[in-house]
Amino acid sequence: MTPRVLVREEISDAGVDLLRSRFDVDVDAASALEEIIGGYDAIVVRSATKLTADVIERAERLKVIGRAGVGVDNVDVEAATRRGIIVANAPESTVVSAAEHTVGLLVALARNIPQAHAALKQGRWERSAYGGIELAGKTLGVLGFGRIGQQVARRALGLGMRVVAYDPYMTPDRFRELGAERVESPEDVYAVADFLTLHLPLTAETRGSVGAAAFEAMRPGVRIVNAARGPLVDEDALLEALRAGKIAGAALDVFGSEPYSGPLLELDNVVVTPHLAASTGEAQDRAGVIVAEQVAAALEGGLVTNAVNIPVIGADDLEVLGPYVPLASRLGRIAMDLADGPAEEIVITVYGGLADYDARLLTVAALNGAFQGRADRPVNYVNAPLIAAERGIEVREERSRSARDYTNLVRVELRGAGFRVRVAGTTIGSDHRPWLVNILGFEIELELAPLFVICLYDDVPGVIGRVGTLFGEAGVNIAGMTVSRSRRGGKALMALTVDSVPSPELVERLRGEGFDDARVLELGPVAS
Repeated sequence: MTPRVLVREEISDAGVDLLRSRFDVDVDAASALEEIIGGYDAIVVRSATKLTADVIERAERLKVIGRAGVGVDNVDVEAATRRGIIVANAPESTVVSAAEHTVGLLVALARNIPQAHAALKQGRWERSAYGGIELAGKTLGVLGFGRIGQQVARRALGLGMRVVAYDPYMTPDRFRELGAERVESPEDVYAVADFLTLHLPLTAETRGSVGAAAFEAMRPGVRIVNAARGPLVDEDALLEALRAGKIAGAALDVFGSEPYSGPLLELDNVVVTPHLAASTGEAQDRAGVIVAEQVAAALEGGLVTNAVNIPVIGADDLEVLGPYVPLASRLGRIAMDLADGPAEEIVITVYGGLADYDARLLTVAALNGAFQGRADRPVNYVNAPLIAAERGIEVREERSRSARDYTNLVRVELRGAGFRVRVAGTTIGSDHRPWLVNILGFEIELELAPLFVICLYDDVPGVIGRVGTLFGEAGVNIAGMTVSRSRRGGKALMALTVDSVPSPELVERLRGEGFDDARVLELGPVAS
C-alpha cells in the first residue's frame, strides 16, 4: 500500500507537491483528528495542532510526525517515542531570516530609521533630531556563536564592523575561520562592544543574565539587539539603564511575555518588532520543504537528519542498550558542566557486556546530553554528532570487556586545552536506576538525581558538619550525600543530592570557606 500522509496545517506548496509525488496525501484541517489519524502513516503539523498522548494512542499506523518549524512543544515526544514514531522538525529553516532580521534591527537602531519614518509620516521633517551613527569601524559584541550568531557575524563583517564573540562551547578555530575575535567571558564582550547582539539558548543560567550587573559592565552608550529569546534580558533593568542613558538604545523582537505592551514601548530610543525574526515567506517555504523531506525519509527508510527523539534500532540491541541511553546522556551533561573550556575531544568508553554491542547509540546519547542548552537550535540524537563536528570536536568510542566491580559501565571523558574530565556510571536494580560511580578521579556511589552539588576540598575534620550547617541555614535540604578521598589527608570530594537549587550566595560562601571548588549540577528529570 502507498503510505498515506495527512497535512493538517498549511505548509508551502512545494512541500505538499514533494509529498504528493511519492505518497497518498490528504490536506485536511477540519475533520476531528482523533477520528481520522488512525488511517495515516504520517502527519505534518505546525504549531496549532496538539498531538497529545491520547491522540497518538489512536495513531495505529503512524510512523512519523513532521513539525514544520523549529519547536515540537505541541507534540508529546515521549508518547511518540514509546510507540516507535519518529518526530522530526525543521530547525534550520529560520537561520537566515533570523540573522537578516537581527542585522535589520542593528541598522534601524544605528540610524534611527523607525523614529524618522514615524516623524515624517506625521508631517515632521526633522533631519537633525534623528542623525545616527555609522556601523563601519564599530565593534559588534556577539553572545552565543552558534549558527545564527555566526551568520550575523558574517554580515556584520561585511558592513566593516569588528566582531568580538563569546561562546565557551565553540572551538577557537571556528572563530578564526569567520574572522571574529574570541573572548573568554561575557564581561570581555561588554568591555569593548559598541553594539551587542544576543544569540544564546534560553537556559536556567542564561535567563535574565543580561541584567543590571551586565549593563553596569557595558561601555556607556552601547546599543543592544535581541532577536533571540525575550527572557534573556531583565526588562526592568533595561528600562532603567535606558532612562539613565547608560544604554543608548535597544532593538527588540522578543519579550519576556508576549504580546508585549509594557513601558519599553514608550521610549523613543527603543526599536521594536512583534517577534518577526522567523516570519519570512522563504523561511516558511523552507520549513515546509524540509519537513516534507524528513517525512519522506522516514517513510522510505532513509536518514531522518532532524529527528528529535531516539533513532530506531533493533529490538534486541535496544533491550540491552536502552537502559544506558539516559545514563550516557546524563554523564555527557555532567562532563560538559565540569569542563574548564571548549572540548576538543570526547571519548565514550563502554565496559563489560556492553562492549559486545554497537555503542554508537550511547555515544550519540552522551553527545546529546553534552550539548543540551549549549546550541542555538534544538539538540537531538541525530544532530548531536553534527554539532560536535561543527565545533571541531573529535569523538571517539572505546570498549573493554573488563568492567572491574561492575557488570556494565559507561565512561565519558572530555579533553581540552589544559584539562581532562572523566565521569562514569552504571545502572542498578531491575528498574535500571542510573548511578554515578566515578567523577573527577574519585570513586563514589550516588544515584543520579535532578539536582546535586559537587564540592572539592582538603580532607580535614569538620567539613561534613560545616557543609550541613551551611545548607541548613540556607534552607536547602540535603537528600543524600557521599564522600570520597584520594588518600588520607589528601583531597576529598563530596557529592550531595538536594531538594532545591542552592543560591549563588551559598555556592560562593562554600568556596569562601576554603573549598577548592563547589558546583551545582542541574540535570532535570532522569529519563526512563
